[in-house]
Amino acid sequence: MSPTLLFALSLFTGAGLLFWAQPLIAKILLPFLGGAPAVWNICMLFFQTTLLLGYLYVHMLVRIRWCSDRVKLVVHLLLIAAAGLFLPFSLSLDIIDSALARQAPVVWLLVALPGMVGLPFFIVSTCSPLLQYRFSHVRDPYFLFAASNLGSLTALVLFPFVLEPNLTLGEQGRFWALGYGFVAILVLSCLLLSRRLEAAAAAVQAPQANSGEKVAWKRRLLWLALAFMPSSLMLGVTQYISTDLAAVPLLWVIPLALYLGTFILVFARGQWVPRRRGIGIFPGAVLILTFVYLSGAREPGWFLVPLHLLFFFIASLICHGRLADDRPSSEHLVDYYVWIALGGMAGGIFNGIVAPVLFDSLFEYPLAIAGACFLVPSAVSKIRGFDRRMDLVVPLGICLVAIVLVLATPGMELRAGERVGLVLGVPVSLAYFARHRPVRFGLSIVAVMIGGMFYGGFGDATLYNERNFFGVLRVAESRDSGLRLLYHGNTVHAKQFLEAGRSCEPLAYYHREGPLGKVFEAFEARRLPGRVAGVGLGAGAMVGYSRPGQQWTFYEINPAVVGIAQNREYFTYLDSCAGGTVRVITGDARLSIRNAPDRFYGLIVLDAFSSDSIPMHLVTREAIDLYLSKLAPGGMMAFHISNRSLDLRPVLAGAAKTLGLAGVVCEDREF
Repeated sequence: MSPTLLFALSLFTGAGLLFWAQPLIAKILLPFLGGAPAVWNICMLFFQTTLLLGYLYVHMLVRIRWCSDRVKLVVHLLLIAAAGLFLPFSLSLDIIDSALARQAPVVWLLVALPGMVGLPFFIVSTCSPLLQYRFSHVRDPYFLFAASNLGSLTALVLFPFVLEPNLTLGEQGRFWALGYGFVAILVLSCLLLSRRLEAAAAAVQAPQANSGEKVAWKRRLLWLALAFMPSSLMLGVTQYISTDLAAVPLLWVIPLALYLGTFILVFARGQWVPRRRGIGIFPGAVLILTFVYLSGAREPGWFLVPLHLLFFFIASLICHGRLADDRPSSEHLVDYYVWIALGGMAGGIFNGIVAPVLFDSLFEYPLAIAGACFLVPSAVSKIRGFDRRMDLVVPLGICLVAIVLVLATPGMELRAGERVGLVLGVPVSLAYFARHRPVRFGLSIVAVMIGGMFYGGFGDATLYNERNFFGVLRVAESRDSGLRLLYHGNTVHAKQFLEAGRSCEPLAYYHREGPLGKVFEAFEARRLPGRVAGVGLGAGAMVGYSRPGQQWTFYEINPAVVGIAQNREYFTYLDSCAGGTVRVITGDARLSIRNAPDRFYGLIVLDAFSSDSIPMHLVTREAIDLYLSKLAPGGMMAFHISNRSLDLRPVLAGAAKTLGLAGVVCEDREF
């Protein structure tokens, strides 16, 4: 095997292991935190941080002069062997049972991940910068960067379509451990060959012309920004999509695959996709996306999801293209990698840690959309003082126009679509004329978004808003309809009449003429034990069906939901409408319900949602088998599966057939 092929194979395989581990580990941890989309973001933050540490380790190896190459090799081999002791992946029972998972899920994840995968991931993350540095006798070793990203992309494609459907999580962990051993052998072979390669290169190659290149701090900060923005956008679009669809590996993999795909395209030998075309498409894409996002459109998914992904791909292609164009000589290769990894980690920290503290909505995503505009190459070469002033004046004018339209349109006789077109369409159209100046265009998009925030404020009166690990909750009041509403993300999860005489009437998905009403009619007719389990609390509207003497238990993972449901200033179902006793258990239902006695419940109702997505680990065959063990003889299970994007009827039908159960589908025409 030629040295070039050996190095390329090592990088391809090592990168494949890295990006196989990411969805695999997140999938293992997902059920312990209720299937929340934020699990993926925090896992990505951990992996980005570990990647940076791996690059810094290589940077240290390269810079240290007082230690011989032989000693460095021995140290690295010892670390490779030590990491192997942590394989295959495992999660200690002490961590699983920890109360930290309920009280501080972010901290729990950041404690669980290092012990589970930290050192093996760290070692594999060193492959790319270390081997490329050792291969730097080639004039441009950056083509190996594309080989590495191709390995990453291959693993991401294989995971949802080949690995996950055909292998259990335990089997995947064991195969990953075997892959780690194979990569260790490849890396050792490359390191042993590197001396001969360097000697041969020294004999036939003249010194590179740019070997004395200096890298200014301004240039490093540009690398940081160009790496930060696609990272933040990737996490933002992933959370946005998975919040309304489902927190499943396929929806994590698609944005990450596009992210890596742009790296492959820009670092490949030859330009497969003309970057100018992406720059030309970008303004139109961002303006359409801004209009759609601010309008609050949630359907049709077949159009909206590709629109978000297309913009993300174009923005990443532009940023990563600028990174590739500005790559330094090979002597600064490791430094270059460190700054790219630092930018990626900064994006993870911003989306995973900082944004949930600063914002009570998913505001980091539109912020990243606007931020990407500032990094598009300018179409104007000379910038005059007048232009700089107009960079501020034009966006300010657009913002004023947007606010005036928001304030003026309530007095006009306009249909909803016409109002959206006027309030958002005019500012978006004005922003188009700023597209040739990145600063002006970026600020114009910010101005449009500010106007959109005013537009969004003319709806139901918000009484309470909270964002935590599990999503964004909002309690609103509509005086016109006499209702109080609970929103999770973009989806209404509960309604209650404000009128005291009607406040105990179940509404929304729970109304008496709907499927749930029929379920409780059948439950009462069959004279089953009066013990009911509800997976997912919402505002507690289901207790409107409770009867004296019954025992109701709700399993709810989100403590904020529990706080809202138990606060009579917002909803009074639990306080005033329960016919029997009601108990609320905070924690993931699949784990908590294990503690219930076997053959205990007469009815189990699964109504767990994160915005419009259903935690998929709650509807697997294994989960249903667990629920069956807790049902009394002849007991009933009801699954609420209505959502905008996924048809879960075949999933439940398949599980029912496997377990020998009978099922009935009831559709509510009102929703």
